Amino acid sequence: MRKIQMVDLKGQYTKIKDVVDSSIAEVLDNTAYINGPKVHEFQKNLEAYLNVKHAIPCANGTDALQIAMMGLDLKPGDEVITADFTFAATVEVIALLQLTPVLVDVDPKSFNIDIDAIKKAITPKTKAIVPVHLFGQCANMEAIMEIAKEHNIYVIEDNAQAIGANYTYSNGKKAKAGTIGHVASTSFFPSKNLGCYGDGGAIFTNDDDLAHKIRGIVNHGMYERYHHDVVGVNSRLDSIQAAVLDTKLPNLNAYNAARIKAANAYDKAFKEHENIITPYREGSEDNHVFHQYTLKIKDTNRDALVKHLNENGIPCGVYYPIPLHLQKAYKDLRYKEEDFTVTNQLVKEVISLPMHTELDDEQIDFITSTVINFVNSHS
Repeated sequence: MRKIQMVDLKGQYTKIKDVVDSSIAEVLDNTAYINGPKVHEFQKNLEAYLNVKHAIPCANGTDALQIAMMGLDLKPGDEVITADFTFAATVEVIALLQLTPVLVDVDPKSFNIDIDAIKKAITPKTKAIVPVHLFGQCANMEAIMEIAKEHNIYVIEDNAQAIGANYTYSNGKKAKAGTIGHVASTSFFPSKNLGCYGDGGAIFTNDDDLAHKIRGIVNHGMYERYHHDVVGVNSRLDSIQAAVLDTKLPNLNAYNAARIKAANAYDKAFKEHENIITPYREGSEDNHVFHQYTLKIKDTNRDALVKHLNENGIPCGVYYPIPLHLQKAYKDLRYKEEDFTVTNQLVKEVISLPMHTELDDEQIDFITSTVINFVNSHS
């Protein structure tokens, strides 16, 4: 059996090595390392793939989220509602911009932001909601957009983990994750479903005026060289990373299909086990593209399972071990523990298994049998 990786970037690269190497060599040959032709080609191809009017590449996913907020002219003290159960970058940029983060609980099945919790958290100071499409599954965007419309607030999609996922409305209409809110951000960190070989990110919007502003923000506030029309940052996707991404983009649907296939195999193996709760899937199969495959482990020591898997050569992860509202940087007297019952339980139970495009049946059989045997003997 091949060595099990949490993410097998080498195996994926090997299959596309010639075209990736050729694309990188083209950048090296023309020496257009910043805002070169490859960046513009990737931008256009990404817009076409997502069916979105504007995709603005930038340096990383955290920058993308921060720049999206900057483009909306949010002011210090404005409240931004987001999920307690997510990576810190989501709330980090809110705090950096001197906005007020308002953390709320998540749905116990999907782990995405809870709709009722959003409604309860809205105040006259609320200016935006940031739903996170956690682990690759779309949040309930139809309900979120209805709330936003009713209260005249922005929706900023954090799509760092779900690029390529299809959200299905109640009427059957579909839209790509990241194209539904007023603006969205994504990350091209190497382990993402569409990852580069360094750092990278992008912002998406269908709003022409907002897109124009964001294009200036990512480049020091310039639309014309040395003319700084808005306060900006230095956040540009370099041409080599754009070349890698443009090479991988045509494979994204196949990559997501491979992840869904692996998730289906995991589901089947764990199906009859009452103490192993497999990921909930809402809507169509392609609503969840499995950036992570995350189980809930009941009546068993989750941390002991992590240790056992590592001892057997199976990498795994706990995303996330500490709620944001309990992190030292984001503690606030406004938060009450009874408002985070789901998150507080999830951090004790979740475990993410290896998930990538190169998983094979032998590896999945070994992983699942190791998990099941441990849970059976320790429940």
